[in-house]
Amino acid sequence: MTATTAEAGRAGAESHLEPDARPWVGLLVVYWITSFVESFGISQVFAFMLPYLQQMGVPKPDIGPTIGILSSLTFILGLPLVPLWGVWADKYSRKVVIIRSAIVEAIVFGEIALSATPWQMAIGLLLVGFQLGNTGVMLAALRDVAPRPRLGVVIGLFGVSSPIGMASGPIVGSFLIDGLHLPIAAVYWAAAVLSLGVALLLALGSREIRPEVVPTGSVRSLATRAVMGVLTDRVTMRLFAAFATLYLARQMSQPFLSLLVERGNAGPGSMGLATAIGLVTGIGPLAGALLAPVAGWAGDRIGFRPVLAVALVGGATSLAVMPFAPGVLPLAAVAVAWAGCFGAVTAMVFGVLAVELPPERRSATLNLVYLPLYVAGIIGPTLGAGVLTFGLDAVYVVSAVLLAAGALLITVPLVRARRLSGPSV
Repeated sequence: MTATTAEAGRAGAESHLEPDARPWVGLLVVYWITSFVESFGISQVFAFMLPYLQQMGVPKPDIGPTIGILSSLTFILGLPLVPLWGVWADKYSRKVVIIRSAIVEAIVFGEIALSATPWQMAIGLLLVGFQLGNTGVMLAALRDVAPRPRLGVVIGLFGVSSPIGMASGPIVGSFLIDGLHLPIAAVYWAAAVLSLGVALLLALGSREIRPEVVPTGSVRSLATRAVMGVLTDRVTMRLFAAFATLYLARQMSQPFLSLLVERGNAGPGSMGLATAIGLVTGIGPLAGALLAPVAGWAGDRIGFRPVLAVALVGGATSLAVMPFAPGVLPLAAVAVAWAGCFGAVTAMVFGVLAVELPPERRSATLNLVYLPLYVAGIIGPTLGAGVLTFGLDAVYVVSAVLLAAGALLITVPLVRARRLSGPSV
């Protein structure tokens, strides 16, 4: 064999390396930190929106509707950009698209920290639309480097980064506000600094991961093809619809969780409002989020779809019980169950798509996986504010019913398929 032939053989072998022959642990760590910090800061924005608006002088009767409106703004500008970020990432650079997100989130948190009125805060929340679109890109990159036998665990570990960030943000924020007596704006400034650190970490500590199939064609045609691929595939549509009910339920209920905490914190033995918010929106979800990798482990062994069905049912039950918790501590306990089910659903949806989609569609679809979040993010808070007119309890009951409908989308075909001993759809 000549040197040229040997080199060609090695090059061919390297081009067909299995995923488990590629380094993935370091990339998982960097992406985990990236997702954590983003969720860390965003959770603080929404967790302390109630006292921040009170500080701005918003009348108490207007607090609930204002929270609903501001929460809806988060995804308005981001929705039309959803398919574009994935196309740009796969066509040009995933790394640049992810770094872009970290830089924009630093600007968002800084602008919110400077806000003195609700309309100024609204500007920052609108800018979040340019921050979104990184999670699907990171998921697609991890799918391309992770070993198949460990895919469920890898996705579960990455998936838990966001819930842990969402939980840790209010915990740290409540300590800064009630413990160190810092202004709420200082919490948002800290998140901005962390986001800049993440941008630097991504620039120096991550590498470019090109997709298995690099798309060709115009950005517009690629984006249209990706969206149509989701809308015309029955399996994908069912998963996206179930995912949409999860996020619609969360976006309907999450903005008003501080009101639920405030109600449960009344009376003798009450604690500081920021501390109570940190307990329910922080410590509870943090404990629940740690259960998500267990779902990934279970998915690798018994299948992603059965675990997905159980998690959806558990999530609906948690939301239905939440408004009837008799105090802050019981409410935090219910939040543990809710966070665990939420993280499990997210990991299982990612797992199903990563395993069942063909390579030519996998990256584009994973980049669109949060499309239901953006739609729910616009509709959910506004719908929640409307349901709020019937009482705070009604918000959580309606959210639970919506999520139960999502559970039916998965469980009914699963049961039918098992009865027929055929593949589920």
